[in-house]
Amino acid sequence: MASLDSVSIAILLGAMLVMAGILSSLLALRFGAPLLLVFLVIGMLAGDAGPGQLSFNDFGTTYLVGSVALALILFDGGLRTKFQSIRTVLAPSMVLATVGVLVTALVTAPVARYVLDLNWTESLLVGAVVASTDAAAVFLLVHTQGLRLRPRVGATLEVESGTNDPFAIFLTLMLVEFISMGPSSLAQVAGALAREGLLGAVVGVVGGRLVVLALNRMALPQGLHAPFVTTAALVIFGAAQIAHASGFLAVYLAGIIVGNRPTRAHNSVVTFLDAATWLAQIVMFVLLGLLASPQRLLDSVGPAVIVALVLMLVARPLAVLLCLAPFRFNWREKVFIGWTGLRGAVAIFLASIPMLVGLPKAYLYFDVALVVVIISLLLQGWTLASAARWLHVALPRTDRGPRRVELDLPGQLEQQLVGYPVRSRSLFFRRGLIPSWSKPTLVIRDQRILSPAEADPIAPGDYIYLLAPPEKAGALDRFFVDMPPGSTPDPHLLGDFLVSGDHTLGELAEIYGVSVAEEQAALTLADYFDIHLDHAPKAGAELVLDPIVLVARSISGGRVSVIGLRLPEEEEVVSLTRRQKARRKLADIWSQVAGV
Repeated sequence: MASLDSVSIAILLGAMLVMAGILSSLLALRFGAPLLLVFLVIGMLAGDAGPGQLSFNDFGTTYLVGSVALALILFDGGLRTKFQSIRTVLAPSMVLATVGVLVTALVTAPVARYVLDLNWTESLLVGAVVASTDAAAVFLLVHTQGLRLRPRVGATLEVESGTNDPFAIFLTLMLVEFISMGPSSLAQVAGALAREGLLGAVVGVVGGRLVVLALNRMALPQGLHAPFVTTAALVIFGAAQIAHASGFLAVYLAGIIVGNRPTRAHNSVVTFLDAATWLAQIVMFVLLGLLASPQRLLDSVGPAVIVALVLMLVARPLAVLLCLAPFRFNWREKVFIGWTGLRGAVAIFLASIPMLVGLPKAYLYFDVALVVVIISLLLQGWTLASAARWLHVALPRTDRGPRRVELDLPGQLEQQLVGYPVRSRSLFFRRGLIPSWSKPTLVIRDQRILSPAEADPIAPGDYIYLLAPPEKAGALDRFFVDMPPGSTPDPHLLGDFLVSGDHTLGELAEIYGVSVAEEQAALTLADYFDIHLDHAPKAGAELVLDPIVLVARSISGGRVSVIGLRLPEEEEVVSLTRRQKARRKLADIWSQVAGV
């Protein structure tokens, strides 16, 4: 019975630790503290060196939990990565994920060798452990701090942080093997890297396709689709690892395949994985905190702080500048990407590998990684929003998502039923706008089910259900959220030839002579973007209006507030005299808008 009681106590204490971590997120959100750091501190306080006095020294369990957590986090990141968003940034992201990790490790190594009194191989291991950025840390902080990154910057960080973990893990394992078993030839190292990467890609692509096929062919009971996909991700990860392939690369690619194919219960899968990855991160950081020893950290905290500062201020920025030099990123974007190299659970997870295999000075790697993560989350995490706004690579996210209901329709995959409460300050109620790809189907009012025609006009308090493609359902949110007051556009995001989003298509047609349907003449330019975009508008989004291309230059409250006009180059389309008149007229309009 004593053994059963000990198991029950372990379950109770473990659940209480996780619950404390979840509840502490409220405090962290209130004061802006990075949430992952809160969970780490809770684990340290519960450890044998803190008031909790829990003795935990099981690195095997930590490695197992860390592997599962990272696999789920990478799969979730791949699931949210759309082909159209990564296509243009695939090359720079892959260079950052490979060459960038190597350059970061190489620049950090000499400093680690000098301040930690290590040999060159051990110093390179320190550099490899802390070289990769943490996808979970980056995007958790981006979302909790209310930022909407520029599309190219956000996509680059997303793909880089999702794909650099496999390379950092391979580099760490190679150096651990080098230290414990002796040197290998360069040909062996290159061959192992190519084999793991190629096999990992094959397992990921094939596994992702099989998951899509099974998800759409099998008649699973309602509610089991999301657990099936989650366990399938872990099967893909485990199969790749057993085949001596990169399981982390395989599970990320599988997520991309599943996320970009029509599947049943897509949004319920995403919601379930949100909760699963959140719980995995909490458990992982609490365990890592339990492994930490504040007394032991005192011996290495000084050198570790130096390594952390060199990593953040020299190694990472230098790697970003070198890797992005061939690509068309401006200096603001490069500086922000260089600063947003947050270290998180991946670094501490990699640092546990030397401890698991019993390398000499293993605790030193773990302690250095722990200090680096804490400083990174504090310094970079707390300044992330300020850096993004100061460098003008993001706009604040002011809207709050409405309560959305999603219902799968058996027998087909192209449409699902999406429901919203109608609010008096929503874009749908005030402007009567919905995207062209959605269709109102029914309205619920006072416990009665009505057709849209019977319920016309729609009133606040009604519930409206629309047919929409599953992958676009989230884009409907902006039509049913309360519209915040407009704000002054950011002048750093504006070009030379601009007009306010409040002007109508009719006004633009009068200036340029473009053809606009009579029923659309009263639409504002912001309305035009809302109706014809498949997603929430972002800076840089483009729409064609006859010969003119409309370019979203600034977003305010989830809507396009300032629009750039790209005129055709051919003089036979727009004569020089007419263009000059148009420029003068638009300049007058803009000066009036800016003066309001």
